[in-house]
Amino acid sequence: MEEEKYMRRCIQIAQNGICTTAPNPMVGAVIVHNGQIIGEGYHIHCGQAHAEVNAIRSVKEPELLKESTIYVSLEPCSHYGKTPPCADLIIEKQIPRIVIGCRDPFSKVAGRGIQKLRDAGREVIVGVLEQECRHLIRKFITFHTCQRPYITLKWAESADGFIDRQREGGSPVVLSSDLSSMLVHKKRCEHAAIMVGRRTALLDNPSLNVRNWHGPSPVRIVIDKELSLPTSLKLFDQQTPTLVFTAQERTSLPNLQFINTDFSQDILPQIMDTLYQAKLQSLLVEGGSTLLQSFIDKGLWDEAFVEECPQILSEGVAAPTMPQHIAYSRESHFSRFYRHYTKTSL
Repeated sequence: MEEEKYMRRCIQIAQNGICTTAPNPMVGAVIVHNGQIIGEGYHIHCGQAHAEVNAIRSVKEPELLKESTIYVSLEPCSHYGKTPPCADLIIEKQIPRIVIGCRDPFSKVAGRGIQKLRDAGREVIVGVLEQECRHLIRKFITFHTCQRPYITLKWAESADGFIDRQREGGSPVVLSSDLSSMLVHKKRCEHAAIMVGRRTALLDNPSLNVRNWHGPSPVRIVIDKELSLPTSLKLFDQQTPTLVFTAQERTSLPNLQFINTDFSQDILPQIMDTLYQAKLQSLLVEGGSTLLQSFIDKGLWDEAFVEECPQILSEGVAAPTMPQHIAYSRESHFSRFYRHYTKTSL
């Protein structure tokens, strides 16, 4: 189908902004004249021009816009934010036909862009590859509808189901390969925040930044009820914004914020609310088995990636377990197999 072909191209180019558009959604736009693509654009960076603007600017013969169709994966905005409304620009350029993948769940748009275009006499088609377009912006949708970050769980486990040996010190067991480690860092730069628990911070002393991929490092999060972690840990180097959830009072420092938390209550909802208020749309949980299992048991997750490693440990820290009714797909990346669980239905 012709419309689906161009919408797939919108989705494809939109993903170029995966590390740079948040907290805005990824969006792609394609302009077609007489069966030929004459313009393309995607939302490159939050605060900068939207996909529709970049697509229109890329057209070398602007007079053709009056006879063209613009395809866009997400409903054009109708409000003034950091940039002017895209719906107004489409009307101004006299583009007669607009094909939209999905409506915008953001309350300031939510159908208003579509209505504005129709009120201006434009032909508007909505819902082409709708599920694929919604999947593209699943983090954005979850954040605005559930009022919490989109949560991805990640761990590597041995062939016999362990994530580490039982230890109080020494180096952790390295289960990932150099190539699969690149995938971990890729996922880090695709998330706004990354979390570990106290034990992982103490035993592994992780940096939790992006070194093996190109992209921004996420905000680091650690849970330390008694503030007993050594200040010499890499997490406290103040090189990357870091949040410490604790029951103790402590004055925050540059790039190091201590957040007083009520540990007599369930702390995960408190943490999720803090991240929501901070506009952190997505969270990657890389903690140990206890922390990961707590998210699983509360149903507080959206995706999970489990790296299947060939090593045999025979004993150690058991890997988290997913509910048996949760289906998964088995994928291959960087010569390793992964189980990919998806819970959220958008």
